[in-house]
Amino acid sequence: MTVTVQEIERKYEVPGDGAPPVLTGVAGIAGETETATVVLEAIYYDTDDLRLLGDGVTLRRRSGGEDAGWHLKLPAGRDTREEVRLPPDASGDEVPTELAELVRARTRGRVLGPVVRMHTVRHRRRLLDARRRTLAELATDQVTAQTLDRAADDASWREIEVELVTGGRDVLHAIDARLRESGARPAEQASKLARVLGDRLPVRTEPRPLTADSPAGDVVLAYLTAQARAIAAVDPKVRRDAPDAVHQLRVALRRTRSTFRTYGRLLDRERTRPLGDELSWLAGTLAGMRDGEVLAGLLRDGLAGLAAGPDGDLVTAQMAARIDAHFARTLAEARTAALHQLNGRRYFTILDDLDALLADPPLRGRAARPAGQVLPVLVGRAYDRLATAVARIEKAPDAAAADLATHEARKCAKRARYAAEAAEPVLGKDAGRLVKRMRRLQDVLGEHQDAVVARTRIREIAAEAHAAGEDTFAYGLLYDRARDRALAIRHDLAGAWRHADRRHPWATG
Repeated sequence: MTVTVQEIERKYEVPGDGAPPVLTGVAGIAGETETATVVLEAIYYDTDDLRLLGDGVTLRRRSGGEDAGWHLKLPAGRDTREEVRLPPDASGDEVPTELAELVRARTRGRVLGPVVRMHTVRHRRRLLDARRRTLAELATDQVTAQTLDRAADDASWREIEVELVTGGRDVLHAIDARLRESGARPAEQASKLARVLGDRLPVRTEPRPLTADSPAGDVVLAYLTAQARAIAAVDPKVRRDAPDAVHQLRVALRRTRSTFRTYGRLLDRERTRPLGDELSWLAGTLAGMRDGEVLAGLLRDGLAGLAAGPDGDLVTAQMAARIDAHFARTLAEARTAALHQLNGRRYFTILDDLDALLADPPLRGRAARPAGQVLPVLVGRAYDRLATAVARIEKAPDAAAADLATHEARKCAKRARYAAEAAEPVLGKDAGRLVKRMRRLQDVLGEHQDAVVARTRIREIAAEAHAAGEDTFAYGLLYDRARDRALAIRHDLAGAWRHADRRHPWATG
């Protein structure tokens, strides 16, 4: 069974062999205690082209110390990594399947093998507050490392590692200042492994700040790059069934596909269209999981509301159990189907194709023009398409057509929001305000779609109950509540649109 912890730490290079400075009196540190010196042995695993390390991920098998076993460290923000642990006996010397699956969005079928053996002698100090609680730990490491996948000289160095325990980031910042005063400097590499293999890693250059004078293509590519990174980051969370992970992955996929469409005048559609279609397929494979999560909560809330009303005596424990059983089964089936696709070659090809597109972007001529001139027009057109879609709702000839028109308006609201998000770094507050208005409108339209889909699911569950000889009258009441909710949202939509439809600098209508 895996155990997950979050690490917030910083590493420092230290000259000479002197001891780190005393930190008592810094940021509430009232005392320090030495712990026993430990010897740590670790073997690090990666692909032959170091894909994990290139993405800031480390995978190792460690012996010695209190946390011996398998450790997978995933980036989780500045100075922060999420560590997934397995006991030392898991899979022997082979990478455990549970951990190999969590990095498949990065390895994409490539073999994981040992690349570095590391020997560390660690002297550790606990930094305590006045109540003897451990705020942070400071470790001084003497490290010797040897590459295993190719011949190279051994490397040795000394470093300090500071990891928060119960303290806040203010403690980390104060310790940082004190260590710098003593001559320590932030480590050039984020991990020991990167220090050993750094010369084999691609050089990462910091992107230049985006301005209105930046090429429009650079702004769009920066947004697409952020989505590609989001896909890789959230993939392990989906596999571990983390809350909201499926939604986050689908949003990153939709943002990417929407950007291809909205900014098609900057990106060659012949190159982006096939990948966009594949992204749509991938989002669809996850729809069962996401829809099941949303609808399960919606129907349970509806049932609770029905139980609290005048017809509450019609709601039975059998009905609640039927709904729970339905979603337990359908969610399990949807998860199995989705994970099957996430472990498949088609998914890995999509990720490879997205990387290739970003490495060699199919920019059209106008992508070289200043973003401040090009992007406002394209954002405005996305907004105008939304306005047209909203107008069609009122013209719908019947309720079914209105439901479809409302769903189309919801998709247009998403595209307008994502268009503004991509342009926000150069269009500033105006784009930010548009994003917020589109998000609120999208939420309203999303509630309508949930109510529409819920009616179909209620009928399915009622059919299951009928086949089992159960009373289904209350399901009809639940269906009516969902229908009335959709009607009420459509009735109030004009007001929601008036709130969202404020003129912006790029309106073309």
